[in-house]
Amino acid sequence: MAGARAVGSLPVPNVQALAETCNGPDEPIPERYIRTEASSEEVISNYQGDMTIPIIDLHKFLSPQSSEEEYVKLRSACQYWGFFQLINHGVPDEVIANLKRDIVDFFIQPLDAKEEYSQLPNSLEGYGQAFVFSEDQKLDWADMLYIQVHPSDSRDLRFWPTSPASFRQSIDAYSSETKSLALCLFEFMAKAVDAEPESLLGIFEEQPRGLRMTYYPPCRQADKVMGISPHTDVVGLTLLLQVNDVQGLQIKRDGKWFNVDAPNGALIVNIGDTLEILSNGKFKSVEHRAVINPNKERISASLFHYPCENMVISPLPEFVKDGKVKYRSISYHDFMTQFFTEQLDGRNKLEILKLEQ
Repeated sequence: MAGARAVGSLPVPNVQALAETCNGPDEPIPERYIRTEASSEEVISNYQGDMTIPIIDLHKFLSPQSSEEEYVKLRSACQYWGFFQLINHGVPDEVIANLKRDIVDFFIQPLDAKEEYSQLPNSLEGYGQAFVFSEDQKLDWADMLYIQVHPSDSRDLRFWPTSPASFRQSIDAYSSETKSLALCLFEFMAKAVDAEPESLLGIFEEQPRGLRMTYYPPCRQADKVMGISPHTDVVGLTLLLQVNDVQGLQIKRDGKWFNVDAPNGALIVNIGDTLEILSNGKFKSVEHRAVINPNKERISASLFHYPCENMVISPLPEFVKDGKVKYRSISYHDFMTQFFTEQLDGRNKLEILKLEQ
């Protein structure tokens, strides 16, 4: 993602180290991390019927007996949820297990070992933070390691850890195995709404992909902090891997927050702003956030799929069959720059691109 190499984030204290010093029940949390909204909105944990986050079985698209029903489920997931849980996705268990192991091993290292891969002032690649643009804004309770994984010749290996020794190999294998999976998803999503698969494949095939690995330390006063602020992803598509068994992802629907608990071995897929615009609103980019566990760390890995940075994003003719264009055009570079240089604010950046209907 070239955009991540054009903007930076202000340096702030390492949250993992901070958590070790202020994680007693009576220890004060620094004011910049206290988020009153963390516990002020309703959260739904047990959903039923049409309030269940869809589970999509990728294998069923390959069977004539089950593909039609699965396309219906996928269309509903893309139009009404913007998120779904993907099973039978074809990424080998060994590849996922190796990546999980190495991500955990990276984050449990001493701080000075991780800081060898620290971000540079004008880039989000490396170990550190994102979305910190002022000295007085509220901060998220998390640290991250972000790297660009595709194209392979664009990788900046300064930020690719060499400890654990197998880390680079694990990331490379995961990137390779998920490449065809993402293309399948773009193809099936287009077919689900009766659009030509090439309409999306031509935009995302062989384009940049970035991997963000996030460590959310525990906090005894978890209801006072936020793992990551409510936002939508600016990208086309995100594949989220839950690295350990601690959940924390929540999505917003009808003004309420829903917990997303990924089945073992599943990937969580969410639609980004770019795909909502390209589909003229047929696919929905949904506001989501991460909350903190009081006793255990949470670790996740998000694989972002970007379009060409030089493109102008606007509704594709394939998705505007009724002639009603619903979104303004914007250069993806400008959209990315805006996203990474301003505070996360739910769906607001996307909403301002909507045309009056």
